[in-house]
Amino acid sequence: MTAPASLPAPDLSRRTLLFNGAATAALAAFPAVAMAAAPDDGRRYRADSIRPFRAQIPAADVTDLRRRLAAARWPDAETVQDRSQGVQLAKLQALVGYWGGGYDWRKAEAKLNALPQFVTHIDGLDVHFIHVRSRHPNALPLVMTHGWPGSVFELLKVVGPLTDPTAHGGAAEDAFHLVLPSIPGYGFSGKPTGTGWNPDRIARAWDVLMKRLGYARYASQGGDWGAIISDVMARQAPEGLVGIHVNRVERATTVPRRSRRPWVPASPRPRD
Repeated sequence: MTAPASLPAPDLSRRTLLFNGAATAALAAFPAVAMAAAPDDGRRYRADSIRPFRAQIPAADVTDLRRRLAAARWPDAETVQDRSQGVQLAKLQALVGYWGGGYDWRKAEAKLNALPQFVTHIDGLDVHFIHVRSRHPNALPLVMTHGWPGSVFELLKVVGPLTDPTAHGGAAEDAFHLVLPSIPGYGFSGKPTGTGWNPDRIARAWDVLMKRLGYARYASQGGDWGAIISDVMARQAPEGLVGIHVNRVERATTVPRRSRRPWVPASPRPRD
């Protein structure tokens, strides 16, 4: 993976919806509406306050999205039987059909709203995150960062096993307190109005977030872009970061903080 100079804050409406086949696009489709869904009770909040959050996508926006998908103008089909000319028309039409009529938006909202969600202001931007504390008192705090073009949706299935390992065949010492933030410009986090929200800046923001939540000692995990952010956190080595774990396409990496150097296998693991 090649890392550009900074993470983009793109318009994640139609483009992400068309090309992201995972449920993560349920968040990415509505960046502007998402922030409007944050509670607004007219009160003034301190800059470092942590406010409750619930996902509430207006029905009119879902209807409009489906209308635009149904009105898509399709190109001619490819002239080959493989993907050498790009995304095959039939597969793209099936994907758009799924998002236009098969995806249950309210079910997706319910999955998010079943977990504790919050918003806090860090370095000039609102950051949305899920925060689930384990029932095991000695659980290790862990910040997990999603990839691109994804969202916290891709991490929901690990919440139960990581926060309550004893209910999934594990031991109490395997437990984590989980913090799942949305990368700026993605999901329900604020959208930057300028450049500069690169992995270094996001890594610093995650350290602020963890300490604002009262975690003086914590670990970091990430995949795809989240792996890059976790790598940066290891290089920055903020006080209290005990280690990182990252997963990429070809390898998984575990980095103890004391080494401050990523472990690299002698040779890539052979694929089946």
